[in-house]
Amino acid sequence: MKHMKKKQKVIVSVVVVLLLVAGCVCYVQDYYRSDETVQQYLEKNGSVKIEETENGLFLDGPATEQALIFYPGAKVEYTAYVPLLYQVAEAGVDVFLVKMPCNLAFLGKNSADIIMENDTYNHWFLGGHSLGGAMAADYAAEHLDSLNGLVLLAAYPTKSLQTKGFSVISIYGSEDGVLNMDKINQGRDYMPEAYTEICIQGGNHAQFGNYGVQKKDGEASITREEQQRLTVAEICKMIK
Repeated sequence: MKHMKKKQKVIVSVVVVLLLVAGCVCYVQDYYRSDETVQQYLEKNGSVKIEETENGLFLDGPATEQALIFYPGAKVEYTAYVPLLYQVAEAGVDVFLVKMPCNLAFLGKNSADIIMENDTYNHWFLGGHSLGGAMAADYAAEHLDSLNGLVLLAAYPTKSLQTKGFSVISIYGSEDGVLNMDKINQGRDYMPEAYTEICIQGGNHAQFGNYGVQKKDGEASITREEQQRLTVAEICKMIK
């Protein structure tokens, strides 16, 4: 009888583990895919060259002094941010777009380490969208001496970013149905003196990237192209 009970416990344990593994696999495979416009940018012959790297993509524009490392949002295919970041690179800020493990930025929070170790830009900026922005803020709070600034798209910090010579820009849409505005308000207490907050009227959460409609998001009253154009202008104004 004891042997049978022990055997049953082992079987139950194995089943539970298998169910957990299956659940995890289903979770990470359920993510937002890049839309068809992304491929147009990947194949574009312009002033920006896009190179595949060990960590994701490098958008190499005319810049020589400053670069932005960008963390994508949770469960969003990283290439969805190519249209936005292509415009940033085109405007004079090279961009490293990070491919996160399982499309979850908290699994690759320290990705900026390797990038900054292997390249020699004079000015480094870190940024991200949603969870990617939160993880970028977390990393920045621990590496304020290595970075010049932080770009938050629909995201907020939970640790102090207050130090001289460090800039933060926070951009979000007025119709964002995903972002926790209470956290945005609380996050202001962590910001440095050089802090800019921009609310894009008519913008929402998903239109910072090109991955379609996001669950629980508000309906934007401006186009994705307009939201990204305004975002790029503000990012480049802060960096340059």
